[in-house]
Amino acid sequence: MVYVAVGKPTRAVEGVEKVTGGLRYTADITLPGTLWVKVLRSPHPHARIKSINTIKAAALPGVAMVATGEDFPNARVGIRMRDMPVLAIDKVRFVGDPVAAVAADNVEIAEAAIALIDVEYEVLPAVYDAIEALRPGAPVLHDDPASYEGAPERSVTDPNVQSYTVWEHGDLEAAFANADQTFEHTFSTPLTPHGYLEASGSTVWVHPNGDVEVWATNKSPYSLRELLIKQLGAPEGRVRVNVMPVGGDFGAKSSLNDATLCYLISDHVKRPVKFLHTYTEELMAGPRRHPAQITVRTGVTNNGALTAMSVRAAFSGGAYAAYKANPQVAVLGIRMAGSCYRIPAIKVEEYCVYSNQVAGTQTRTPGGPQIVFAVESHLDLIARELGIDRAEFRMKNLLNEGEPTPIGLTWEGMKGKETLTAALGAVGWNQPKRPNVGHGLAIYERPAGAGKSSAAITFDRAGTPILLVSIANAGQGAHTVLQQIVAEKFGISANEVIVRTEDTNSELFDSGLGGSKTTNSAGNAAAKAADAMLEKITAAAASEWGCETNEVEHLNGAFIGPKEQILTLKELAVIAGADEPVMVKGIFEPPEARTTTAYCTQAAEVEVDPESGQVKILRIISSHDVGQILNPLGHQGQINGGVIQGIGFAMTEDSPLIDGHISTLSMADFKLVSIGDIPQLETILLRDDAGPVPFNGKAIGELPNVPIAAAIANAVEDAIGVRIKDLPITAEKVFAALKIHNSKIRQ
Repeated sequence: MVYVAVGKPTRAVEGVEKVTGGLRYTADITLPGTLWVKVLRSPHPHARIKSINTIKAAALPGVAMVATGEDFPNARVGIRMRDMPVLAIDKVRFVGDPVAAVAADNVEIAEAAIALIDVEYEVLPAVYDAIEALRPGAPVLHDDPASYEGAPERSVTDPNVQSYTVWEHGDLEAAFANADQTFEHTFSTPLTPHGYLEASGSTVWVHPNGDVEVWATNKSPYSLRELLIKQLGAPEGRVRVNVMPVGGDFGAKSSLNDATLCYLISDHVKRPVKFLHTYTEELMAGPRRHPAQITVRTGVTNNGALTAMSVRAAFSGGAYAAYKANPQVAVLGIRMAGSCYRIPAIKVEEYCVYSNQVAGTQTRTPGGPQIVFAVESHLDLIARELGIDRAEFRMKNLLNEGEPTPIGLTWEGMKGKETLTAALGAVGWNQPKRPNVGHGLAIYERPAGAGKSSAAITFDRAGTPILLVSIANAGQGAHTVLQQIVAEKFGISANEVIVRTEDTNSELFDSGLGGSKTTNSAGNAAAKAADAMLEKITAAAASEWGCETNEVEHLNGAFIGPKEQILTLKELAVIAGADEPVMVKGIFEPPEARTTTAYCTQAAEVEVDPESGQVKILRIISSHDVGQILNPLGHQGQINGGVIQGIGFAMTEDSPLIDGHISTLSMADFKLVSIGDIPQLETILLRDDAGPVPFNGKAIGELPNVPIAAAIANAVEDAIGVRIKDLPITAEKVFAALKIHNSKIRQ
């Protein structure tokens, strides 16, 4: 089908302002009379607060308020589970936990006042490892976590457990009994930040009359508004959150952020209050991807058929569960264990555990990179033990259309075998390779997410359509895609549609960005609004011509009457809005069940220097089944960005704790992937028309970052015969593994 607006590469809505510096972010908002906030943070991973002396800080000229947990004793917050005080009460639970805050006339005064606060601590034993935190006698972080509002039901007695969840399907004991061989391996992944460019910040103004205005680095502004009202007592109906551009997110900038502290201080002083993290603060106290220890046990027949899988995953959840969108299932992606494969019986156990580190939160495809690294590495090891080609082993066990996943879900669009075949051909799987060069594979599937969203359409006086949206611009190009969807519905070019972002005082709503749902949710809301507007415009044309609506034809942005009368969309918009402006709203409610999924198979080609252990990634093949691509430029950008992010997770990203202190508190120490690390990238797109997004699109955002780490680990073993089971795959780890491997060969 030939489209007018859909399928065209453009960044018309967001691009110009970004590259010219015209886009205003939260850091750019400074109101007259603004107070600047700085926070005193705990130097200890676990300690009891014995006393806080703020007298000198409060006496410093220019200081408007010094706050401690005693000022806000009931202010515990959380996206769902309210276990985190805005300022520490009684105890601190990680290095960086906020203990006190100063609001002053400028940053310099606030920093000077912070230095004058004297805190006496009683240092307590700490625990940093999820497995250790589960052992009897481990230091207890929260005395009664079940008592917190929003806490999940507890089916375990371990005091440090944030949540425990089990997914199981089939008769596991019988399925293992049917296996000829059983294999078990354990894998681990590190604590990592999200790596976005824009540090977190908020400005909040509680006016003397009680009205509240908020500007925040936040991708879920409507949820932030509800949190301020329901958890901190902000006046309902008087809180306006301005939907701001977000300079990268990847899961961290959800509804919970320092707007809570700014609100409480501003409510006290009735002046605008602004708090911007330094990047050191971001790396110290910003929520992180959960570190994981994952043990996978699998039964298999001698001819390579999977019979059973048992997964036990322990995630280090950090000091608080507050940042989790669903504390009952803290890291939802773990349920995707083996989801691409025919496994008659499975049991997946997930522990998310309190530990004395910065809090964990959702990170691009929460739990997906961790579990796929474990399972796809595990499958490679099994294939090698069985003497079966690793690609053939996967092909034999991949699901066919109509077959249920291991946990009993049935999808349309089961294209795992097709994406695998394409990746194998592109990487040259069966072709000869140079010494120390290896190939690796990994597969992942994910359905498009879905959440409630709305959009509205109106016209200006000249008849130009205006799309009103309720979602933040977080860099993924969603506003441009929504513009294209509406333009396509109207049969006009995309640049003929104006996109305007509304604040939370509008009648719109959105559940927030994330979960590969934005184009599905907001896109369908925009499409519904466009369809509703077309009905109104068609009725206006019928009224103008004195005919029935079914006699009006809509073609290429024009409306044609039964006597070949023609009016353009703009002309009819002016006619329809002659008496009062025309506006319609589209609301998308997520369906009870999703029906389609999308696959990604990735192949890596690496070269390993056996003298140093250095791994060089030569090529990455990313093979996807896709629906209609609404914007090729944005679509490819999501793939490239995801692949690069996955390479960082695999190869460089780590922020180890030393006595509870994060050791990488600058971007010089924490290594994100740079241009010199990026290999040759090749994308393969296989068309499928079963997508839920308008015009049969499919999800793409959170697919390409997930399989990379496993593909690279599998390629490293193929190159030199050693297996790295704990990320990142550093030269030091490879070199050490080679020494052990070579010594065993010599023996």
